[in-house]
Amino acid sequence: MRVRLASGLCLALVALAGAGPSYAIRIEYSLDRPAELKNCDEKLYRGENVDAESCYASLMASSNDTRIKADAARAAGDLRGANGYFQAAIKEYPQDAKVRARWGELFTETHQNDEAVKLFQESLELDKDYVPAKLGLAKVAAGRFDDQARKWAEDIIEQTPKQALEAYLLLAKMDLEDGAVDAADKKLDDALKVADEQHQTPLEIFALKASADLLRGKTDSEWTERALKLNPRYGEIYATPAYFYVITRRYREAIELLQHAVEIEPNLYSAHSELGQNLLRENKVAEAQQHLAIAYRGDPFSAPIVNTLRLIDSFDNFVVSTHLPGETGDKDSTGLGPAANEKLGPHNHGVILRLHKSEAAVLEPYVLALVNKAIETYTERYGFELKQPVVVELYPEHDDFAVRTSGLPGIGLLGVTFGYLVAMDSPTGRADADFHWGTTLWHEMAHVFTLEATHHLVPRWFSEGVSVYEEWSTGPLHGRHIPLTVLQAIKEKKFLPIVDLDRGFIHPTYESQVIVSYMEAGLICEYISKRWGQQGLRAVLDQYGAGKDTGGAIETALDLKPEQFDKDFAGYVEEQLGSPVSVLDTWRKTQQAAHEALGGEQWEDAVKKSAQAINLFPDYVDEGSAYLVKAKAEAELKRRDDAIATLLEYRRRGGHDPDGLIKLASWLEEANRSAESLDVLEDTLMVAPLRAEVHKDLGDRLLAAGRAAEAVTEYRALLAMNPHDLAEAHFRLAKAYFAAEDRSRCREQLLYALEIAPNYREAQQLLLEIVR
Repeated sequence: MRVRLASGLCLALVALAGAGPSYAIRIEYSLDRPAELKNCDEKLYRGENVDAESCYASLMASSNDTRIKADAARAAGDLRGANGYFQAAIKEYPQDAKVRARWGELFTETHQNDEAVKLFQESLELDKDYVPAKLGLAKVAAGRFDDQARKWAEDIIEQTPKQALEAYLLLAKMDLEDGAVDAADKKLDDALKVADEQHQTPLEIFALKASADLLRGKTDSEWTERALKLNPRYGEIYATPAYFYVITRRYREAIELLQHAVEIEPNLYSAHSELGQNLLRENKVAEAQQHLAIAYRGDPFSAPIVNTLRLIDSFDNFVVSTHLPGETGDKDSTGLGPAANEKLGPHNHGVILRLHKSEAAVLEPYVLALVNKAIETYTERYGFELKQPVVVELYPEHDDFAVRTSGLPGIGLLGVTFGYLVAMDSPTGRADADFHWGTTLWHEMAHVFTLEATHHLVPRWFSEGVSVYEEWSTGPLHGRHIPLTVLQAIKEKKFLPIVDLDRGFIHPTYESQVIVSYMEAGLICEYISKRWGQQGLRAVLDQYGAGKDTGGAIETALDLKPEQFDKDFAGYVEEQLGSPVSVLDTWRKTQQAAHEALGGEQWEDAVKKSAQAINLFPDYVDEGSAYLVKAKAEAELKRRDDAIATLLEYRRRGGHDPDGLIKLASWLEEANRSAESLDVLEDTLMVAPLRAEVHKDLGDRLLAAGRAAEAVTEYRALLAMNPHDLAEAHFRLAKAYFAAEDRSRCREQLLYALEIAPNYREAQQLLLEIVR
């Protein structure tokens, strides 16, 4: 379903062939831009769009230079015409670095960055000092959040300061993304000086200045007024600050600014696209679709726009169920039972679920129960009551979830929160051995509270840190999970100071820095909770809600300078993780030896080596855990009790391999430890809710334990999965209804079973008992 942008220059050229005209404002800074083009540009910058259009059209008709024709067509928004002129210009001027760089800019405009990079590199091969080509590479890198962009921009400022205006703008934008507002302001002041010297329009500078004011909490910036005096149709004066609202997750405020942007510049298609995406984050689907459709008409090359429109179309394949306080009515059609709303606590304003129709009947009761439990837990822990229903969406196709998040497939996230809306992979979207969907939902629900309690002012690191800490301490998965890459980063002393931690999420400088930043943030919140208690976390959150930055929040809430906090926290990390960090290399070798022994069926050696690995790093329960190796070898050696003990410890520390848990539940049942077996199967639902045998076995054990209502839920889930033996599934559900004293539904399920298998003796007997 997803659109893939063409790879290969020839294919990319074909893609440009269908482009139509548009007249959004694009600022040109090249000092070698021909005077006749600059004359047209000035009209556009003043908002004289009709005159600018006429000026560019005149150049396309009268100029004898195909390079000027190409630039005029591109400035006018005629990408099809521009592409044709650039092709001709390359043939006429094969040694002109400028024409290749300008053509590269056309490709960046149509979201084909790989092709653009090739042209920028070809331009530099012709002229190694050509600044626009260097800037082109830097802007592509910045769009990919590649820190190399900063180096290229700084080199331009140092080597060619008179041509450094765009480099200053690029660096200022990156500083603002990092929250370094003062540093950005200084670069923008330098940019203003260059603009004045070169007689360049300051419109983009004003937009970034207004953004800096916004990040300081000033929404009525003088720079907005100054920009509109120069050009009353300059929509970017609102759209640029809106971008910084979006990356700081203040989507409602971004919507307001983007609406202003498209009002004064209706053909600013990027703003229509962003507006559509943000309306969708607020669950305003119809309005979002309208703006995305406008954006598509102006920018048909945008994969995020096309993908998101197709995703909205696919919502017809989802079931939306609403669970609000005070609702009446029987929810049994969803599998929840008529008393579902009794689960809503006094502070719960309701839950809206959007689940794919292929799995809604199975997942809905578990998702709803976990969301309600999270609301109850977080309301108490953070002292904040939600103001409206929470919307939760689960996507069985990971690329659909990725599009919901960013408009593009292929992202590595598991879940995302936009305030009162949570979207995530469903268990179908990931291999169940690797994906604990219950923990992901618990993590995202914590974001709902940290975002809404602070009006979305909480920085990314603290919101993520709270969510990770809550996974470890209150979530459905036991224990603290620290990936090996994070332990390696600790060994290499790569943790960032607390005041700079957001940078690790936004502009990572090494491959694994984002996950390292997640874990550092989680450990920081764990440390705060252990030293200052839960009230310490709440106090920091309150300070963010009051508008404090990280340094101010830490100092006010915890009475500690950030520098001292970093020192104390480093000691905590050493205390908690120093041991596994110090033996990491030895552990890896021992772990490998245990797996090799298992693969060679050397059972005694596998037990010995895995025990050594566990002793070195007892908390490691992720992929390839030595606990699983040890339990497998012990079972082969007929040491069932030892294998059970090993897997129980694995589970206690947060191990969640579904095959291991199912095996453990079976062994416990055989050992007459039914209560423990039942607990293990309930844990398994948080990782493998779409395995029919889990629902069957859990239903059987719940029914045997006298928990008939819960057994009904499990058997209904089993039936919704269309098992091979449908008659038996209906009979099991009938028995659960009978135990729950619901004779009507019991009879209904028995008739279904007998319709499939008329000679089903147990069903006949139970039906007779009901009739009597």
